[in-house]
Amino acid sequence: MGRSRYTITEPDKPHFLTCTVVEWLPVFTRPEAVQILLDSWGWLRNHEELRLHGYVVLENHIHFIAQAPRLDKCLNSFKSFTAARLIELLEAHQAERLLARLRFAKRAHKQDRDYQFWQEGAHAEMVFSEAVMREKLDYIHFNPVKRGYVDQPEHWRYSSARDYLGEPGLIRIDPWY
Repeated sequence: MGRSRYTITEPDKPHFLTCTVVEWLPVFTRPEAVQILLDSWGWLRNHEELRLHGYVVLENHIHFIAQAPRLDKCLNSFKSFTAARLIELLEAHQAERLLARLRFAKRAHKQDRDYQFWQEGAHAEMVFSEAVMREKLDYIHFNPVKRGYVDQPEHWRYSSARDYLGEPGLIRIDPWY
């Protein structure tokens, strides 16, 4: 799959972002894999002024709404860091089938690595109004319900749905209201 046609044209504005594991491989089935994502978002919040408005982690992709003075830079750092740590985790767990698929998916021109973890691009869509913010948050939070994983959005552990109900989530978010 080629680069996304979606780009971050105003990096200081909130954007709805989707990052997908190559070949839609189910990597986020272990809590420690999800923790790598959460830790990275936390680091970016503390060091790069990332504001995380909502998120959901599914087995093979993530959706989130974020903004930062240089969101494009934050996104690149996030994908690079998480890819490296997740590959280390897969190697530690000897997940040879997944690693073989990540090795196969690596583009020939990428000579600096052995694996390709994330699909290129991030399907970035600027959130330009409160109505769009609500629409995107609902999409994020209801994604596990739509897939039949849970009956209520707040029942999905790896989501910010609980935060919007006033309950603690797994990572601090920046509510949009």
